[in-house]
Amino acid sequence: MGYWLMKSEPDTYSIDDLKRAGCEPWDGIRNYQARNMIRDDMRVGDKVLFYHSSCKVPAVVGLARVASKPYADPTQFDPSSKYHDPKSQQDDPRWLLVDVEYKRHLQQPIPLSELKEHSELADFQLVKRGNRLSIFPVQKAHWDFILGLE
Repeated sequence: MGYWLMKSEPDTYSIDDLKRAGCEPWDGIRNYQARNMIRDDMRVGDKVLFYHSSCKVPAVVGLARVASKPYADPTQFDPSSKYHDPKSQQDDPRWLLVDVEYKRHLQQPIPLSELKEHSELADFQLVKRGNRLSIFPVQKAHWDFILGLE
């Protein structure tokens, strides 16, 4: 089983939106490194920390799980989508996604500022400078520690 952190801006798509939907395609990934992790490493059943980014208090806010195998992100083929990629072809898509299923809200959000206070998370990718990826793997020890903060 794998463990992941997936970032979303709550103004765009929040943990509450995922709860209402139940399960939703995680579309719009347009970074090759993130795409490769989706394609090569994500598996159905993997656990996800849902993280609100680019907001007043960035925080881990909930849990989800990977609910599908990777498949072509349909937004890349839609000229009206902000994620349209005219170079992507139906028979050779550039961009993939997985469906993500809501599991639960955390009892309380765990802010980035709190995560940065713990030496146990010093090598956790989220607290490192320059971390820009919207999806990245989480070590089991980090996963357990973060949920222990709940």
